[in-house]
Amino acid sequence: MSSDETVTPSAPAKSKQPVYAPLEGRARMFGTIAVSAAVFMNVLDSSIANVSIPTIAGDLGVSATQGTWVITSFAVANAITIPLTGWLTQRFGQVRLFVMSIFLFVLSSWLCGLSWSIESLVVFRIIQGAVAGPMIPLSQSLMLASYPKEKAGMALALWSITVLVGPVAGPLLGGVISDNYNWSWIFYINVPVGLLAGWGTWEIYKSRDSLRVRLPIDRIGLALLILWVGALQLMLDKGKELDWFSSSAITTMAIVVVVSFVFFVIWELTAKHPVVDLTLFKGRNFTSGTVTISVAYGVFFGTVVLLPLWMQSTLGYTATDAGIASAPVGILAIIFSPIVGKMLAKRDPRYIVTTSFLIFALISYMRAEFNTDVDIVTIMIPTFIQGAAMAMFFIPLTTITLSGLDPHRIPAAAGLTNFVRVLFGAFGTSITTTLWENRAVLHHAHLAEIARPGQPAFDAVMAGLHTKGMTQAQSATLINNLINQQAFTMSAADIFYASAILFLVLIGLVWFARPKKVIADGSLAAGAH
Repeated sequence: MSSDETVTPSAPAKSKQPVYAPLEGRARMFGTIAVSAAVFMNVLDSSIANVSIPTIAGDLGVSATQGTWVITSFAVANAITIPLTGWLTQRFGQVRLFVMSIFLFVLSSWLCGLSWSIESLVVFRIIQGAVAGPMIPLSQSLMLASYPKEKAGMALALWSITVLVGPVAGPLLGGVISDNYNWSWIFYINVPVGLLAGWGTWEIYKSRDSLRVRLPIDRIGLALLILWVGALQLMLDKGKELDWFSSSAITTMAIVVVVSFVFFVIWELTAKHPVVDLTLFKGRNFTSGTVTISVAYGVFFGTVVLLPLWMQSTLGYTATDAGIASAPVGILAIIFSPIVGKMLAKRDPRYIVTTSFLIFALISYMRAEFNTDVDIVTIMIPTFIQGAAMAMFFIPLTTITLSGLDPHRIPAAAGLTNFVRVLFGAFGTSITTTLWENRAVLHHAHLAEIARPGQPAFDAVMAGLHTKGMTQAQSATLINNLINQQAFTMSAADIFYASAILFLVLIGLVWFARPKKVIADGSLAAGAH
């Protein structure tokens, strides 16, 4: 039977996927380039917007906090479609699905660039995130199939480097584009890259597609998943604006979240073909690993978004400066990833993850010491060090998560843990930006108690400003701006201190796992990103 044919579940061929020989010579080289270009485009898009949020928000007439919807909408839609990758692959074939995802990503990127309001941009980012869901896991599968088994490590190393270059190039490109061109070009640049990547992938892999099988989809489970995830993200994004539970809208959303989540869990545990296999959480290692990697990623990604926001909106740095300060994170990550891969064959992954969290805690503490006079080199130092922590974070935790699972359950387990991780990344962004503004309001109130008429320091500053020819109103505005700057900086420091504590607490959670075997082959490493 040809791989182009579609069979039903009752057909005897349903379990016999075609086996293809590895690619050779130029075909392997061009296949690697095409798949890597698609992955690079995907990863680049998740980081390029971070430093552009203030520019986008200002151009569309919304606050920087509302501007983060551009990030969270993509992440939530992406998280929802990741668990569907298995079903979609069987329905369309992995090559068709991968190429289709690339071209739809190109189309949605073009629409994002054409956006005329924050609402339209968020809608197009949701579409972009949804079609991007299958791209990462399918790219791993195609890369591994292109190389002989003995070179699986090389295939994954090439794939990982592509993924890790994104955080270096994304902030730099985003900053340069935002400062020198229209922000729309952070999305338009995907168009030529995606068209070439899609065409190249189809030319190389079109005769190597997987067998298509018609399987039922868990429509009720999928609807409940979209309902509770979407309602929770909307509640987190709108909470501050609507004053949280004093708003009937927020209260209603909270009820929807709780009810739909409970029904989702019950349904998925009893459905014949669940969209998410929740029984995986019965495994100690899977539960410990998934919770740890997800919470840690949420904390990490929240601070990744906060740093350029604080630099631009509070300290007055340009988007290019914020991009330069964020870019070094990928350098040590690229250098250390192959070393960590070799270490996993001999070392307990829990020790590697513990080291990673200690470095993350140190970095957070260093950032908590920043003040309004901090220079860009000082900001870059912890970002540079953070690359080493990233290399010791993803792959070892994925090894723990998948340790001891039957081979046939690994794809579903990798999909589920990636779903939870990406979801926590979106939640981490919303929670971090909300806390940042709330704590800033609190610090502003405390500082205003000191900086008010009648206080010696305030009166002395006002007198000095008057001697420079400033009016009473101008002087008051200047002092208020200085208070705001200090308040937002103190608030950022609070979040960095809290992040340091959370990373230390997470070390204990890692040691609840009991990995039965350290597995460092391609099948496990593939779930790391």
